[in-house]
Amino acid sequence: MSQGTLFERAPDALAPPPADAPLAERMRPRDLAEYVGQNHLVGPSRLIGEMIRGGSVQSLILWGPPGTGKTTLARLLAAASNARCIQLSAVMSGVKELRQAMADAAAERARRGARPVLFVDEIHRFNKSQQDALLPHVESGTVTLIGATTENPSFEVIAPLLSRCSVVVLEPLSGEDLAALVERALGDRERGLGKLGLTLGEKAEDFLLAHAAGDARAALNTLESAAGLARGCANIEIEHVEEAAQRRALLYDKSGEEHYNVVSAFIKSMRGSDPDAAVYWLMRMIEAGEDPRFIARRMVIFASEDIGTADPQALPLAIAARDAFEFVGLPEGRIPLAHAAVYLASAAKSNAAYSAMGAAAADVRRHGALPVPPHLRNAPTRLMKDLGYGEGYEYAHDQPGGRVSHAHLPDQLRDVRYYRPSDRGAESRIKQRLESRRQPKK
Repeated sequence: MSQGTLFERAPDALAPPPADAPLAERMRPRDLAEYVGQNHLVGPSRLIGEMIRGGSVQSLILWGPPGTGKTTLARLLAAASNARCIQLSAVMSGVKELRQAMADAAAERARRGARPVLFVDEIHRFNKSQQDALLPHVESGTVTLIGATTENPSFEVIAPLLSRCSVVVLEPLSGEDLAALVERALGDRERGLGKLGLTLGEKAEDFLLAHAAGDARAALNTLESAAGLARGCANIEIEHVEEAAQRRALLYDKSGEEHYNVVSAFIKSMRGSDPDAAVYWLMRMIEAGEDPRFIARRMVIFASEDIGTADPQALPLAIAARDAFEFVGLPEGRIPLAHAAVYLASAAKSNAAYSAMGAAAADVRRHGALPVPPHLRNAPTRLMKDLGYGEGYEYAHDQPGGRVSHAHLPDQLRDVRYYRPSDRGAESRIKQRLESRRQPKK
């Protein structure tokens, strides 16, 4: 293959898309002013924004979910640096193609005096030998590498290559960001759907944005399909979007009554120890577009409020499910959430700790700041000791069976019992132990 052949075979990635390209490709931002979302990267004094505005680009790994603007950022960075953008797909390219690309990039740099930008889509698909082949060319400055990945680069990109790149994290687009992109596409007569004169109904838009789940490509391509189904109509209605998405819109208004009804059913199913119903309501919420973090928070609360010390593993498991979701995201993040929902529903139940909290709080409000018994007070000075602070305190570790004879509550509440463990799960053992300790010493 002669020098330059790769460039001839693969047109410049910055070239305008053909007129029959998918809507998401046609509406791809042409400059930073058209770019929507990722303000933490492209805003004033932010890394990517300053690179584009300043025209100085360094090697990067762009890590984020699909449809969040990784390819667009790579193209804008290449355009800002006035460099040729060579785009490779890690799925389609092997070591041979990569080495040829590097040879052609070196020749291109010699001819034009500008370092080409090599954009590798799905760079996590390159195996170690392919990444090793890329490393010396990044290190020597033959190319500026911009890799895009949906996977954690710490696990998928070799350490030497990772150390030569800055890793930037892209986030799913917000509903407001997606709505802005959809509105632009509907009104753009040159690249978008403006010539059709269609409007998008409110329910149709809500469903479209929920279905896209932060993915601009999914939102725009679904919109294009829905617009095709709505030909001859003035509006794109929800049935058009449902058909385009091949999903039905579930009755679930995240700010209305049905939201609270479904959440209530989910919690009451777990409280009633019905794992089948719990996982059903869980999926009802997720499929309808509920924020999984909201669901995870409810399960963390439930683990303490409704299970508590009846199963001490419930709370750590709920927190682990929350962390697992944050780590893997959707769609796989549904799995640890379902795992937690089934476990919490199946676990022994007790609200003894929650009830103890409420009863203790009521006494605090009723009696105010009751004095700390003298034997429980700290006595760091001679004066405090002379006043009797700490006198009579028994160090539990020095007592037979760890049992002490003095009380720990204020005198007015000396015989109060806030925590009353049940006979269920681990609390049955706690109950036996406390009853034994509460019996008078012989």
